[in-house]
Parts: sequence; structure tokens; C-alpha cells
Amino acid sequence: MSAIRATVRLQFHPGFTLDDGAGWVDYYARLGVSHLYASPLQASRTGSSHGYDGIDPTRIDPELGGNAALERLVAALHLHGMGLILDIVPNHVAVGGSENPWWQEVLAWGQDSPYAAFFDIDWDSPDPLLAGKLLVPFLGGPYAEVLHAGELVLRQAPQSASFHVAYHEHRFPIDPRHYGDILRLAEHDGLLELAAHFDALTQREDAYTAVGEARRRLLQAIEAPAARQALNSALAQFNGASPTGAIRFHALLERQHYRLAWWRTASDEINWRRFFDVSELGGLRVELPAVFEAVHTLPLRLVELGWVDGLRVDHVDGLADPRGYCLRLRERLDNLQERHPADAPPRHIPLYVEKILGAGETLHRDWGVDGTSGYEFMNVVSGVQHDPAGAQPLRQLWRDVSGRDPDFLVEVCQARREVMAQLLASEFEACARALHAVARCRVADRDITQAAIKRALTELIVHFPVYRTYADDEGRPEDDTPFFAEAKAGARETLSPPDAAVLERLDAWLGGEAPGECDDEEERRRRQRAIVRFQQLTSPVAAKAVEDTAGYRGAALISRNDVGFDGEHFFHSAEQFHDANAWRARHFPHSLVTTATHDHKRGEDVRARLAALSENAATFASRVERWRDLARPLRQALSSGPAPASGDELILYQVLLGAWPPTLRPQDVEAMRTFAERLAQWQQKALREAKLRSHWLWPDEAYEAACRNYLVELLDDPALCDEIATAARTLDLPGAINGLTQTVLRLTVPGVPDLYQGCEFWDYSLVDPDNRRPVDHAARQAALGEALSPAAALPQWQDGRVKQAVIARLLTLRHTCPALFAQGDYRPLAIDGQHADKLLAFTRHHAGQRLLVVVPRLTAELIGDTQQPHVPPQRWGNTRLQAPPEMTGVWHGVLSDDSLELHEETSYENAPGEGELTAARLLATLPAGVFLHDDLPTASARKGLFAFTSEHEES
Repeated sequence: MSAIRATVRLQFHPGFTLDDGAGWVDYYARLGVSHLYASPLQASRTGSSHGYDGIDPTRIDPELGGNAALERLVAALHLHGMGLILDIVPNHVAVGGSENPWWQEVLAWGQDSPYAAFFDIDWDSPDPLLAGKLLVPFLGGPYAEVLHAGELVLRQAPQSASFHVAYHEHRFPIDPRHYGDILRLAEHDGLLELAAHFDALTQREDAYTAVGEARRRLLQAIEAPAARQALNSALAQFNGASPTGAIRFHALLERQHYRLAWWRTASDEINWRRFFDVSELGGLRVELPAVFEAVHTLPLRLVELGWVDGLRVDHVDGLADPRGYCLRLRERLDNLQERHPADAPPRHIPLYVEKILGAGETLHRDWGVDGTSGYEFMNVVSGVQHDPAGAQPLRQLWRDVSGRDPDFLVEVCQARREVMAQLLASEFEACARALHAVARCRVADRDITQAAIKRALTELIVHFPVYRTYADDEGRPEDDTPFFAEAKAGARETLSPPDAAVLERLDAWLGGEAPGECDDEEERRRRQRAIVRFQQLTSPVAAKAVEDTAGYRGAALISRNDVGFDGEHFFHSAEQFHDANAWRARHFPHSLVTTATHDHKRGEDVRARLAALSENAATFASRVERWRDLARPLRQALSSGPAPASGDELILYQVLLGAWPPTLRPQDVEAMRTFAERLAQWQQKALREAKLRSHWLWPDEAYEAACRNYLVELLDDPALCDEIATAARTLDLPGAINGLTQTVLRLTVPGVPDLYQGCEFWDYSLVDPDNRRPVDHAARQAALGEALSPAAALPQWQDGRVKQAVIARLLTLRHTCPALFAQGDYRPLAIDGQHADKLLAFTRHHAGQRLLVVVPRLTAELIGDTQQPHVPPQRWGNTRLQAPPEMTGVWHGVLSDDSLELHEETSYENAPGEGELTAARLLATLPAGVFLHDDLPTASARKGLFAFTSEHEES
């Protein structure tokens, strides 16, 4: 088994099973990938398209092929010397429906269920209607309306003796201790006798285990036709459509451990932790040993078997104690390594976390993890491709057209307020109550009211610059202190002096003072609970406010609004880019680095095209003005305002230009229809995520229809469509250069490159589900079989084969020189000359091997009239690298056949000549340059380095 060099993320679902994945292992092996990185494989909801709605973490999803198919996939991987990275979801499972056995048991038995502690439920809700109960907000309308309409049906499961309430896909079980309430209505002596047996369960402490015998007797009894008929008659008396039946049914439901409710009540009243605001996903208390074992037994067993070679933890910020969790999991993985056979090579099991890092935030180094899933690299590589000069005119365009503030942080703050007041109101209230409970511990704090706490807490979270902090019993980590201080400073500006004083107490209670230092055990317990509540609140508030709201409201250029991005920063400097890579090389050299994921809002090459738009902001602004004027007849005047709103219109134009493939022509009617349908699907989601004119909870269908019509008619208008297509063509070449540049960088910077399925070709996808469309693996396999060099593929760059050729070359290099990439240092190179700001360069060094990487950026003005995504060499003028003395020697091209020779007597002070590393020489034949200096003695050996054979697959 090879060490991890490069991964490919595959999305498994019923339409693409584990056996389907096994069929393409040979292709990925020849491409040069070392590990397949799988979406969650544990059992999820029937028909799940992503696996993040798990129902049973103890088994492999049968819809994916189950354990047998996984074994076949692993065998195929091992045959090619490859491994498997598994995505696991410890934070939540799917609830509602009828498929989750843990959830069903909690509904049936309440706090007496062995799974009651698995879920983060507040059984002591201050609401008397929820005392000892769960709110179950899955009804499509108000409870009374649903009940009286007869939509709730009391049934007995055919294969068991259990009773439940059926409602569409949902099954709400009846507590067995109340089966007697049903059986007593049956005019049958045997059933009346059994009613007493079920009644008696209420007096037994072992009711959960003792119920089995009573159920067996009931199942046996109703085999008799008379008993079955009597039971059916009893069930019919719970028909909510009749007044008597409704009263009887309601009384039975009131005795259950849940309260059925309209789905709209969830945001205000839910008393259990969800995944963000998704009531179909219930939070798990994985910090408890029993829950940890139940969730991880299968993944750890697969690691022990050698089937799984690494783990990626989804949404680590949702956990009560991410650091403690990661350290526990790291310990378990290390213990498995110790049990590895003595004659087997050492085996490190990498552990990655999905973690979104804010501006200036770095991953904590004491968690025992190998790194993140790579969002921060996606952010910085995008930022460095955006032109600083485009920031002001694009922000002004956004202000002029949309009427909204172009400051992204203004949108974020407003969105945070709305999220706390609406989507996560119940979670906010729970956190405020937990803090108020702390205030009641000391006489000095007892005059701090819950209302004052809410005001201070609101402003603190509104100004929070990161997803969360990681305080625990020992207090707040030093790394988190600046972020909490920044949030306090922002909150202090908007609070009254008395509430600002409350803010200081919140600081102390939330980790400023270590809870472990409290003398009073009850106060310590309350502080710990408040810290957990707070830290599990700031994360979903940030996610919903930044990614899913502000990201669709503030769009000076929407390519800077994506998962894990810092949208308040329009661009990143070359120094920021180099610093991030150098930091990763020092601290997390094996972290994943990616530019596309199953969560991205816009595909990597959409972002690359839009980045090029930042270089021609004035031209774009004038085009938008003209298009909006020409499209005026297409807008509709609704009572709620014009449709589309000006901001939604401007975002649409951006997405049109970014997602317009180089091969798409307005004359291709079928292709245009498909394109329009994809955009319409994106548009509806974007409008609802923005929560301005429509909303997921209360969609404005008239507005959405008007926006869809505008889009369709825009593309049906020959003049408008041609103008937009012409504008899109201006982004083709600089966008493709950006796309190839980010590909080269991902494969050469410190870290493990992660390829997202299908992105070997150009990726013009939009937000999910568009970015999870089926992949044409056959086309990619055929292209790889041609074994084209990047230079040979460049003339037909539109078909994406040049991107695949670059990936294949660099993955082959990573296979041939694994230590160079796994352990090599990172050294930025200084650049001078006419276009020094348009070049990035660095070297990697390890044990005599040296790599030189040179890539362009901000190339729109340099392209000229070329027909390929390649800056003509002469356009670089005197731009050159400042080569340090250790770069002397012969450098062989990795992507091309070019060679460079740098002599000791060559110095930067010399005029550009044969020995100088000028941009014109480095980028003579391809848009990016990668060069290797090592001890390969012959040209044939060097050529063999990049031969596309399957020999390395057996290593």
C-alpha cells in the first residue's frame, strides 16, 4: 500500500454504487491517484444522494452495495496499490421518517430509552407542554388541522406487535406502556387481558426489556381473525376526522414522549440540537463514550481490517469538544497501528477534519489531526487570482445596481441577527438560559437579567469573526483569545454601558476564566454547559449567515463568496499566498488541499473565469448597464417589487459569464436549453438562500417564477444572448489560464492534493445538486488513454484534456518523487521586471531533489490576440525570477520538454540572457512551468519519469 499522495473525492449514492466506483479504479490508478476519498458509506436514508443523512452508523449502506461491495472496491484498490479514505459523520444522524432505529426508540420510550442520551435533548424544557418530551416538528400544517383532517393514522405494524402513528413517510411510535389504551377498546377478551399486561409495564423498572414477552403474546393473539377484526375496530376509534376520535387520539398522543407539531414551530421551540436549522438531522452527543463507540465501531473495524486507510471527520465544529474528540479518535487509530503485524510496514492512519477557518485563523496544532479538508487553500488560491484594482469599481457597481452596502461584513452582521432571531431562535434561547443559570450561581451576578444576557449575547455573536472557539474546562485556548477579543470590541460599540458590563461577565463565563477553577461544583457544571451551548451556537449561526445568506446578498464578485472563503477580502496578495503555504509546510504538511468539493457554490473553473472578470471591471460595468437596459421589457412588476430585483439580476449576469462553457454556442438549441435549466435550478436556490424576496420557509413562488421567466427570455432573445455569449468568450482564455494555474498549484504546494470527481476536465458546475451530476468517466478514460502531453493538448484546450494532461503529469511526478512533496520545504522566489506582480514562483527542496514552480496570474491584459490560454513569451518583457545561488544546475521540464541551465556565474545583477530565469523562457510553451532538478543521469531516464504506464500501480 502506497503512502497517501493524492486523493479523488467520489460521491456515492444509489445511482453510483461501490461497484460502480470499483469499475473506475483502474482509470484513477493510471491518472496517478493514490487514494479514493469516499463520501459517507454508512447506512443513510433510502435514496440519499450524499450520505450525510445517516440512519445507522453500524452498517454499510445496502443501497451502495453493502459490505460485500465495499470489500470488492477495496480489493480493486489494493490490486493497484491504492487505498481508501472514509468520510464519517459523528455530529448527527437523520431523524423523522421511520428508518432510524435509535430515534424511533427514543420516541417510543423517552428518557427510558437506552438511546435517550445519544441525542442532545433538553428534557427539562421551561415549556410545560415539553416537560419530559421532544418537540417533533414534522407536520405539514398546524397540529389541530392535521389531526382533524384525519391525516394522522394509528396503525399496528404488520410484522410486529408495535403501534405507531403514520403520517406520510413518518412513523411516530406509541409507548408500549400505553398499548392498553388501545387494546381496551377492542371487544375481545384476549386483547382486554393483554391490555392489563401492558399496563403493568408502567410499574416495572425493566419495562424496556420486559416488553418483549407481552409483544409476542399480542402478535400471537391477533393471528386469530376475530382478534384482528376487534383490533382494527379499536384502531378505527382513533380517527381524528370525527370529534370523538379526535379527542381520544389527542389524549393518547398527549401521553407520548413527544409533541407532534407543525414544522414552522421548529425554529422557535425545538428542544434538541439539530444540524444547523435542519430539523431532519438530529445532533449526537459523541462526547459520551457509549455514543462514540456506537458511531465509530464500524469505521475503526474497517481500519483494523486494512480496508480503510484514513478518516475525514465531517463538521467537527458541531461537536461539544472537537479537540477532545479528535484526540480520542487519534488514540484509537494509534492503538490499531500498534496491533499491526510486526512484519508489515509502518502504517499511519491520517485524520482530517472539515473545518472552515476564518481570516487570520489557523487550525489548532494540539488536536492530533493531519490537517483539514482544504477549504482554506481553495480560498487563498482564489484570492490571489483576483485583481485588487477591480475591487473598488465592482463594489461601486454592486452599490449602484443593487442599492445594498458593498461591505460584505455589513451583510454578514445583518444576516447573523436574522439567523438568531428566526432560524436558530430556539438554540439562541437555550444558550441564553444556560448563561442565565450561571448568573444565578453567585450573589454578585444575580441581578444580571436574562434579557440583558440576550442583548449582550446577540452582539457578541453578531461580531464573532470565526465559526467558534474551543474553550473547555481549562478555559479558552490562547489561539482563540484574539477572536473573542475582536468580537467583544465590536459588540461593545453597539451596546449600552450596562449591557457592555454584562459582556465582560460573558467573557469570563465562556472561557475567560477556567470553569475548572470554580470552587462550587454546580457553578462549574453550569459554566461547562454554557460554554458548550455557546460554541455549538456560533458555528451554525456563522454557517447560515455567511455561506447561506450573506454569500447570496453581497456580490461585488460572487467568486469570492464560497464555502470557507473570507468574502470581506476581495483579493489575497502573493505574500499571503506564500505565507499560507509555508505555514502548512511547517505544521500540517499532509493536510488536504483542494479547489473543488461537494459543498462548493461554484465550480473551480467558474471561479477562475470570474476572477478574470475582476481584471476588466469597467468593461463589465458598462456591459451590465447596457444589458439591463435591453432587458427592461423582460422584467415584471409585482406587488412585492420588480422581478428580478436589481441585485438578483446582477448576480445572474455574473453566474452566466462564469458558468458559460467555452464550447457553448447560442445556436445550439439543445445545449442552451440544458444550460438554462441548470441555471434556473441554481437561481431558485440562490433566491431562497438570500432570504430577501423568497425564502426556504416561505417561498414567494410568484417572484421565483418571474425570475425564471426573465432568465429563459434573456437567453431566448437573440441580441441579448449573443452579447452575453460574446462577453463570456472574453473570459475563456484568462479563465482557462487561471484554471490551469490553480491546478498546478494544488498539485505542487505543501499538502495532499484532493481532486473532486470529474474535475480532471473543466468544472463549470454550480451549487449542489449541480456539482454532484453524473461524471462521464468513459470520456475521461478515453482522453487519458491518448497519453497527450500538455503541449499537445493545449491547441484543443476547450475540451478540457489539457487540464487532465497537466494533472496526470504532476501526479506521476508525485509518485516518482514522493519525499519531495511529503517533506520538501517551501521557498518563495522574488520576481522583478515589467510584470513582476503577475507571476508567482516557489521552490521545493528535499534530499537533493528540487522543484521549481512558476505560474501566471492576472493575465487578461497580457494575452493579446492569441487563441490559446497561454501568454505569448514576448509579452512578459523583462520579467524574471531572482534566482538564489542554490538554483544552479540543469532543470528539466515536467509539463514540457523544455530544459533550463543556470550557471554559478549567473547573477540577478546581470542583464537577462541565456542563464537568466526569465518569464519568457520559463513559460515559453505552456501557461505554467514546473521544473525538476535531480540526479536522473540520462534523457531516457527523464523521459521515463513521465511515461504513462501502469508499472507504478503495482508498487
